[in-house]
Amino acid sequence: MRKATIGDAAIEVIAAEGMRGLTHRAVDRLAGLPPGSTSYYARTRAALLELAISRMVELDEVTLDPPPGQLAEYVAGFAHAAITKGRTRMLARYEFALEATRRPELREAYDRGGLVIRRRCAEVLTACGSAEPERHSRVLVAWLEGTVFDALAGTGSLRPPGLEELTRGAREVLAGLGVTG
Repeated sequence: MRKATIGDAAIEVIAAEGMRGLTHRAVDRLAGLPPGSTSYYARTRAALLELAISRMVELDEVTLDPPPGQLAEYVAGFAHAAITKGRTRMLARYEFALEATRRPELREAYDRGGLVIRRRCAEVLTACGSAEPERHSRVLVAWLEGTVFDALAGTGSLRPPGLEELTRGAREVLAGLGVTG
C-alpha cells in the first residue's frame, strides 16, 4: 500500500514539476509521509523513477471491452477521461516518454505499458472487423496520443475537445480504417 502511495505522489510531482522536481523529499511531502519514507522503498533516484513508472503502468491496466457497436464512443470516452480526470497521469507520461529517450533503463518499463495497450487494441479491432489490426491499432493509438497531447500540452489546450468532438473524430478515424465496431 505504501509503494502505491509513493508511486501516486511521484506521478503528481512529475506532472507538476517535471523530472527535475522529482526528489525523495518532494514525494514524502506530497504523500504526507515522514521524511525518509520514500528513500526506504526507493533508495536511489533510478529506483524512484522505476517505482513511479511501474505504478503508472499498473494504473493504466484498463479493460478494453467496448460494447458492441460502440467502439467510437468507447475510444472517445477513453480520450476524454485522459484529458480530464487523467490529466495528471498523462502529463507525467509525457515527461517519462521524453526521459525514456535519454535513459534506456526507463525505456523498457515505459514501453511495457504501451505494448499491453496496443496488443489489446489490436484484439478489439480484430473483433470489430479490422483487416489489419496491428497496423490499425497503431493508427488509432497515434490518433489518441496526438489528440490527448494536443489537448493537454499543445495549442489545443486553449480549447480542449469535448466528448462530442472526440466521438466524431473517433468515428472518422475508425471509418477511415474500415472498422465498423
